This record gives sequence, C-alpha cells and structure tokens, in this order.
Amino acid sequence: MRRLAVAAAGLAIVVLGAFLGSMVLRGGTTPTVAVGPPSFTEAAEDAGLEHTYDGDIRFFTGGGVAVLDCDDDGYPDLYVAGGERPAALFHNVAGMTNRGIAFSPIPDPATDRTGVTGAYPLDVDGDGFIDLAVLTIDGATLLRGLGDCRFEPADELWRFDGGGGWATSFSATWEGDAVLPTLAIGRYQVLDAAGRPSFACDDNLLVRPEPGGVRRYAAPITLSPGFCTLSMLFSDWDRSGRRDLRVSNDRQYYVGGQEQLWRVAPGEAPRLYTADDGWVSMQIWGMGIASRDLTGDGYPEVYLTSQGDNKLQTLTAGPGRPTYRDIALRLGVTAAQPATGGDALPSTAWHPEFADVNNDGFVDLFVSKGNVFAQEGYALRDPSDLFLGQPDGSFVQAAEAAGIVDFDRGRGAALVDLNLDGLLDLVKVNLAAPVDLWVNTGRVPFGGDASRTEPAHWLAIRVSQPGPNRDAVGAWVEVRIGDLIQRQELTVGGGHVGGQLGWLHVGLGPSERAEVRVTWPDGEEGPWLGVSADGFYRVERGASEAVRLGGPGG
Repeated sequence: MRRLAVAAAGLAIVVLGAFLGSMVLRGGTTPTVAVGPPSFTEAAEDAGLEHTYDGDIRFFTGGGVAVLDCDDDGYPDLYVAGGERPAALFHNVAGMTNRGIAFSPIPDPATDRTGVTGAYPLDVDGDGFIDLAVLTIDGATLLRGLGDCRFEPADELWRFDGGGGWATSFSATWEGDAVLPTLAIGRYQVLDAAGRPSFACDDNLLVRPEPGGVRRYAAPITLSPGFCTLSMLFSDWDRSGRRDLRVSNDRQYYVGGQEQLWRVAPGEAPRLYTADDGWVSMQIWGMGIASRDLTGDGYPEVYLTSQGDNKLQTLTAGPGRPTYRDIALRLGVTAAQPATGGDALPSTAWHPEFADVNNDGFVDLFVSKGNVFAQEGYALRDPSDLFLGQPDGSFVQAAEAAGIVDFDRGRGAALVDLNLDGLLDLVKVNLAAPVDLWVNTGRVPFGGDASRTEPAHWLAIRVSQPGPNRDAVGAWVEVRIGDLIQRQELTVGGGHVGGQLGWLHVGLGPSERAEVRVTWPDGEEGPWLGVSADGFYRVERGASEAVRLGGPGG
C-alpha cells in the first residue's frame, strides 16, 4: 500500500523466560474487565459526507453502504446507495488533510447510477483492484475496479447475468479452485409491468462460474422458493470447509415462508436443509444477518434482525446438524422495543454488525433501526442500538451514553476506522434523511474518573493469499490475547444491503501484544504469529511473520 508503507521487513521475536508466565507467552494480558462506551461525535457535514438515500416504496427496504479501499491507500472509502437519487462514491482523503476525517465525492457515470438499493465490495477477478456488486431495482450488476477509484461496467466482460428483478441482498464465496466467486442474489417482491410491487415474492439466484478456468459466468440457477429475501450470507457454519448459504426472509409465511439454509457444495446442485437434516423452521420479518463466534466453541453464532424480537442463534449440539436455538433473551439483545425516545411500540431493525467499539477485548453489537416509513403498529421514534459486550458473554445497552441516538429511519450501516486511529467510527444510511457519520473520539472514563481513560489497545489485520481469492474470503482469523481467543470468519454478504472489505479490527483491552493465526479457505492452518498492539498488520499465506505497516501517511 502506498501510504501504509512497510515499516520493517519483520518483527523481532523475543523469547521470554518461563518465569514471566504463560499469559505473556500466549499473547499478552487476558482482557477481564468490560469498559464503558466511547464518545461519538456527529460529523457528516463537516467531513463532506453529504448524501441522502430516498425514494418510493420500492426503496423502503434498501439503503446500503459498501466500505472498500478503492485506491489502495489504506483508508476506507464509501459507496452509498441513493435509491431514486444517484448513488455516490466518496473518496476518503483523511490522509491528505489535517482536519481529521474528510471525504471527496468522485462523480462517475459508472457509479452515479439511480435505482441502487445497496452494494458489496469484492475482488471478482483477483487482479488486486476491488470491484463492486451493485444491487438495484432492476437486478444486480458488477462494476470492475480499475484502480484510483475508477470503475467500469463488467457484466459483458464476465458474462454475468444479474437476473433482473428487485435485488435486495447478496453474498459471495469461492468454491474449490474456481477462478471467479460464486454469487448469490436475493430478490424481494415481483414488480408488475408498471414497476409497482406485486404481492408475490421473487425467486433468488445462484450464479456460478463456467467450468474450465475461464473468467466468465454460467447462466443463473434459480433458488426456489423465495420469500422476499433481505439478507444472505455464505458461511462455513459447521467448519466443514463448505460454505452454505443462509437466507433471511421477510414475507409469505402463510404459504410456508421461513428462514432458509441452502447446502451449496462444489459440483452439486444447491438444496435446502429440511427438518430431516435437523433444520428447525423459524418465521421472522427477516432483515439482516451478522455472524460471529461469541461462545468460543469455534462455530459462528448468527444474529438476525426483524420487527419486534431479534434473534441470536447458536448450534445446539455441535456441527453434525444445522439445529439452532435462540439465546438473544439470555444475552440481552432481543431489542424488541426502542431503548429510548418514549415510543413503546415494537422496533424495526435492519443492519446488525459485531465489532469492538471500545477496544476492551469484548465484541459489541450495533443494530440500526427505523420504521419502514410510517407503518402502523411499529415505533416511529426508533433509534438504533449499541450493545457493549461483557466478560460473561451478555450485552448491555449503551447507544444513548455513546451519543449516537437519533430518530431518523436507519437502514444500512458500517462500523469502520475511517481515519486509521484505532477507533471504530459509525456510518449510518437513513431513509429520506442525510447519512450520519459519528466519529469515535474514545475517552472512555477509567473508574468513573473523566480525567483518566481505560487502557484499550487494538489491532488492524489484512490477510492475503495467491490466486483468484486474493482476500481469502472464507478464511478464519483467530487472535489470541492471553487466555482469550477471538475468532472471525471473513465473509462477503450479510448485514443490510451493504458490507465491508478491508481491515479486520480487533480490540485487545489492556494487552500490549497478541498472536494471530489464519485458517485459510481450503482448511490449511497457518502458524501463530506474534504481533504488538496498536498497529496495522498484513498476514500473507505461507509467511512466518506478520508484517507491521506504517501508520497514516507512513
């Protein structure tokens, strides 16, 4: 990377004596104390992030943001859906200014298109430039990254057929040794001849590359039935090495609509898991998906947003069967009603995301919220939630204390370190209101003393490997902090109509060092690599050390 230059060829390995204890040898000090919320300051207008997502009923269920580094300078850029208005690409110029986070819009006909509901970043052709999968009310389309934040239409180049229809969700994975990723496209209601929503839900699509190592796609495979899908995620839920497709649906329960899990194995036709496999029917107004190993058993839990109760699903008896039970109530994240604002009606939740916003070593959860428009029976004053993870695995509400409460109709969002200061900032897209940008300024009081701050260290990690899947989508990254191991799967999909590709942020709490290990997409397990806190690291497949990169501008 041009600005995040390599600061050293390798990291010195310090061999400590046994008298220092196993906690030092195993990656530093174990986090044991959860700290309070950081302070956020709204700064969208000052930062130049001025954009509004808006439109008629066809756009009420969209509003995503894609986070990507479109010019390879290390700073995350943003591509924001516009609905009836043009979508917009914002170049992060924080590294070029002395006034903190700053964005500059990049006008381009390729990206400034109308009808966009959301987008996801991924490197489709493995050339090192990030591409975009763009979802619209007329189907999905692919934009090829050319570097320097320039894009070109690529459907014809890769013979990609986005299928038309009202596209509202997306996920991607690599199957076997394919040179292109397998893509899943979720669609909402069927639009009639006049472009108005009908009552019927559309089928979803699976698009696989043609065999033989050519960079072009075969005709889409229909995933039927579809029940108005609003989120999809390829995930290795059973750690078998196979990435199955979880689908969260919003409608059609009177004809069997429910949450779905499709078995997607290389060389096989996709099939739905059923009760015979152990799948338990669940019917929610499915909006978004977030996945993270919260229990430490090596398998990902799944958070599903809805209207009213939200769900947190965990495997009941290991990986043998896809049988899940709900633990949201026990851990304090049902989030069925607004936490503040005085409205007692049920909430409408959209984008969920796990991340450590206060760097204490315990994973937190953000959930964007907002009424569909003016839907009766649901809260109109419905602020988003910020739940702080606790040492016992539970969560506590902290949105108001963190300063991120507003009453706009939230949709897609992203927790991302925009100025590379080690603190996760928050971008939230709203329906018919300007985008929010809350800058994380830290300042977590220590023991109630505002003049002191909690010790909270962090890591930022990028992994890479040779071949088509350069960003190692499907890999598992483990970070060992003393006796605590955090595990995260690298995925493309989930959330609400938008996702991220970039730095993997990990909070370390009081620890000044840690160890990182990557299990690569084909199952090969790398070694534990020692790292120091508060830095950016690249982990390349086959390397014997993690390379620390310079800071902003370095």
